[in-house]
Amino acid sequence: MNRYPWWKYTILGLALVIGLLYTLPNLYGEAPAVQVSSGKATLKLDAGLVPRIEQSLAAAGLKPDFVQFEGNSVKARFATTDEQIKAKDAIGRALNPDPANPSYIVALNLLSRSPHWLTSLHALPMYLGLDLRGGVHFLMQVDMKAALTKKAEALTGDLRTLLRDKNIRHAGISRDGNQVVIRFREQAVLAQARTLLADQLPDLNWTEGLDGSEFRLTGALKPQAAKAVQDAAIKQNITTLHNRVNELGVAEPVIQQQGADRVVVQLPGVQDTAKAKDIIGRTATLEVRLVNTSTEALDALRGSGPVPFGSEKYLEKDGAPIIVFRQVILTGDNLTDAQPGFAGDNQGEPAVHLTLDAKGARIFRDVTRENINKRMAIILFEKGKGEVVTAPVIRSEIGGGRVQISGRMTTTEAADTALLLRAGSLAAPMEIVEERTIGPTLGAENIAKGFASVGYGFAAIAVFMCAYYLLFGLFSTLALAFNLLLLISVLSMLQATLTLPGIAAIALTLGMAIDANVLINERVREELRGGASPQMAINTGYEKAFATILDSNITTLIAGLALLAFGSGFVRGFAVVHCLGILTSMFSAVMFSRGLVNLWYGGKKRLKSVSIGQVWRAGEARPAVAIDDEPAAKA
Repeated sequence: MNRYPWWKYTILGLALVIGLLYTLPNLYGEAPAVQVSSGKATLKLDAGLVPRIEQSLAAAGLKPDFVQFEGNSVKARFATTDEQIKAKDAIGRALNPDPANPSYIVALNLLSRSPHWLTSLHALPMYLGLDLRGGVHFLMQVDMKAALTKKAEALTGDLRTLLRDKNIRHAGISRDGNQVVIRFREQAVLAQARTLLADQLPDLNWTEGLDGSEFRLTGALKPQAAKAVQDAAIKQNITTLHNRVNELGVAEPVIQQQGADRVVVQLPGVQDTAKAKDIIGRTATLEVRLVNTSTEALDALRGSGPVPFGSEKYLEKDGAPIIVFRQVILTGDNLTDAQPGFAGDNQGEPAVHLTLDAKGARIFRDVTRENINKRMAIILFEKGKGEVVTAPVIRSEIGGGRVQISGRMTTTEAADTALLLRAGSLAAPMEIVEERTIGPTLGAENIAKGFASVGYGFAAIAVFMCAYYLLFGLFSTLALAFNLLLLISVLSMLQATLTLPGIAAIALTLGMAIDANVLINERVREELRGGASPQMAINTGYEKAFATILDSNITTLIAGLALLAFGSGFVRGFAVVHCLGILTSMFSAVMFSRGLVNLWYGGKKRLKSVSIGQVWRAGEARPAVAIDDEPAAKA
């Protein structure tokens, strides 16, 4: 009746081992570290950087715990903060001989102290939020007027191309703020143009007017179209910020929209505020220019002459110099999309497929027609310094706004180049309007207070349960500890971010989890009061209490899911821990505590009593802590 089959105890044992294994990394804490990442969009890191960093540290007399390449960065962990600061200076001097033009970003960070054998099992600690780990918080304002102005400029070029293709004559197209103004000399031509534009550009409202002797057609974005432009600008900025923050190696950064035109950026663990601002505020622009292959340019490349007038010298990705004309053919504003793929020829080599707007397509078609068999350089500018991403040869005239770049690149390089071209710049300027730095000391204090509150709450519950329900109270306390262990291990496996509201959710989960055991214990007592035998009371108590426990947890889970669906930020973090805690408490309160009771009482065939605290029966003159199977003596 009250015995578990071996497979249930196997499940409980596995759950206990896994819970201990994945909870353990959270007990080691964090150590100071130095992280090295790429300082240029065209510079890609690899494992070959590790020996250089190790040599620079050895020359400075510093011995790190380890130096390893992870993803897009190299991380070195140290025992003390003093070693961390000295290491940052040593690595910076070795990797960036020219401080004015750094190729690498050397930043302070924090890493887990977990031993390697745990890390090899993918047993990693939970991420800690900004309020627990320390870090930087930015509130950034997006210039929505600039986004609308940029859209109006793009529309101006599109209108010129559209009217020229349809042979509709106009007296000029100009931009007036965020509006586009087209002038005509004849009313009939204006009506023809309006019909065409209303069909081709449905996002614009057109109004007619007079300007002296000319007829004027003014186009303005519809309110819903203007809002779509602004929303797209914020989304693109958030995507670009994510790409930049990845260079800092921040665990679980928070980058989210706040209101209509603001973005919140939280970087837990980053203590170098200046470096974080440098990364986030980075502006990248794209330019397309023709390569100068004249005799004077070739002499300049060989070092036997100056750079020709009207040209500039840049470096390609492999470090080779190249001379390009100063005249800019296209900018990143004319690029609407860039995707990696393969060339359309039979060779099928990796390529980058570009999509240009109407203005860019027209310019590109004319330039490629006039410069066949010449090279064209695509230059990415960051912090005022340019670097050639690729310089392909023009094989034929390219029209239709679809451009293919191929030759001398791998599949990975094609994907990286597409990413640089697609998300290299912000859709609209951003300004930091609020900045806060939370030190690691304050974060450690918040952790200590949060864990102390959970610990004191657990201790108070344990004392009450053991005093009131005796041995069954001890079983309930062990089930509660098992629930806490499972919850932390699940959060660690999911690599969730723990914040102060998350700790509050853990404390709340403990209170709710013990409620299930109270229901079970009281139901067992009720069965004993009704005269049931101890074995029958245990079995019936667990079965009857389960329905009540399930109903109460489902209703609470619904509330938690609502917070998860409609909440944001800290509310969402609270909801995640809350929902996971409900699921683990159902497993621990019912299955684990029942397993302990069955293990202790299930093998006793003639069980006389159970230790469940004070039970009163009708007609009894004295309380009984232990209830027998025999009928109670009448007073």
